[in-house]
Amino acid sequence: MTPELISSLSLASPELIIAVGALALLMVGVFSGRRANDIVNGLAVAVLAGAGAWMLLFAGHGKAFGGAFVSDPFAVFMKVLMLIGAAITLIMSVGFAKAEKFDKFEYPVLVLLASTGMMMMISANDMMTLYLGMELQSLALYVVAAINRDSARSTEAGLKYFVLSALSSGILLYGITLVYGYTGHTGFDAIASALTDTGRQLGLVFGLVLVLAGVAFKISAVPFHMWTPDVYEGAPTPVTAFFASAPKMAAMALMVRVTMTPFEPIGPDWQQIIVFVSIASMALGSFAAIGQRNIKRMMAYSSIGHVGFALVGLAANTEEGIRGVAIYMLIYLVMTLGAFAFILAMRRKDGNVEQINDLAGLAGTNPMMATLLTLLMFSLAGIPPLAGFWGKWYVFLAAINAELYTLAVIGVLMSVVAAYYYLRIIKIMWFDEPDEGFQPMAGELRLVLGASGLFVLFYVLIGAPIGRMAEAAAKTFF
Repeated sequence: MTPELISSLSLASPELIIAVGALALLMVGVFSGRRANDIVNGLAVAVLAGAGAWMLLFAGHGKAFGGAFVSDPFAVFMKVLMLIGAAITLIMSVGFAKAEKFDKFEYPVLVLLASTGMMMMISANDMMTLYLGMELQSLALYVVAAINRDSARSTEAGLKYFVLSALSSGILLYGITLVYGYTGHTGFDAIASALTDTGRQLGLVFGLVLVLAGVAFKISAVPFHMWTPDVYEGAPTPVTAFFASAPKMAAMALMVRVTMTPFEPIGPDWQQIIVFVSIASMALGSFAAIGQRNIKRMMAYSSIGHVGFALVGLAANTEEGIRGVAIYMLIYLVMTLGAFAFILAMRRKDGNVEQINDLAGLAGTNPMMATLLTLLMFSLAGIPPLAGFWGKWYVFLAAINAELYTLAVIGVLMSVVAAYYYLRIIKIMWFDEPDEGFQPMAGELRLVLGASGLFVLFYVLIGAPIGRMAEAAAKTFF
């Protein structure tokens, strides 16, 4: 092997660890049958943790495979978030999968394959790497959404995600061909150099719009959000938790990298697109969630709104804005994992329930669960001094310093609207007549919910080191 190949394999070693681990665990599952389900799930978590540890300890920074793959502080930061999301959702799924009888060894293997694709997305420095990573992620997610074959809702969710995701892939590919046609390159650095030399052209702007549209689908940003509520509601709840966490980290990282690297010379063009998508996502996510009665559909619209808030920081096109996006995504990940740990614990003798009204009087039957969910709901609403407030503070401050005053004002107003449906849940738990209580929480769910609650409550004490890490990640592009 040449020194260049050895260097490239070293930089991509975390991805290789996960890919090889997925193939090995597939063989373990095939030859061991159903009795291997718990073992494969546990080993999958270990593979994700091992890849994360290797990346932090040994993998360096640089470009690999002819510049198509890049490892830098921003990639490491977002990959760590993605790996945390994937590992915790696997841990949370154990009890639910057994109860609902879809504990199949294929599920953790597919999560590992999706994670490999997501890590490629985060490190993409070429349009081909971007597309390959996105498709590897999507192919695994199609199956994961429909993993519960005995459920018509799960099958429907997988089919809807497949059809709409295939459409978005076509849009993305057409955008890539336009960019290549007008610049003659697929590498991000080469595209940026070509744009610096030739300036913007109308056809290239069309290509930019289509590329951003394909990526926006993956973060469920308006107007490419239509799959989100149905897939969130129909997929098994652990799968929904996975959709809401790890892929969001990867897609948002890709959105940042695509705008800040190849299209950085035409910043004013993509800033207009990001501002529109941000406002539309905040507005739809805030208003559409008000009428929801299913808590998973409500969380779907909530995630659309939060994507809009995160994009406020990207719209600023500054180092401060990218730092705000990184901090916001970390806080959003913790809040989302905690909320879904609670939703997984909404279980009665006859099975899991998903209606918001099923939370009636929870403060009387289980005050600890009610208190922790109250903290998470206040944080999702952006109530100070909880973590969610600081996430919005950083992105809104970046927008104000970039003189995007209208965007910041609309963001604050949409935060007020969104607070309504979070506060409605708190009102139902604390002031409505008690309903039948839930079954005792599983240990892993109690741990995730408790850790999330403590994080959002005491974020002010640990925010400084997180801010420094996010700042180091943001300096990658400046």
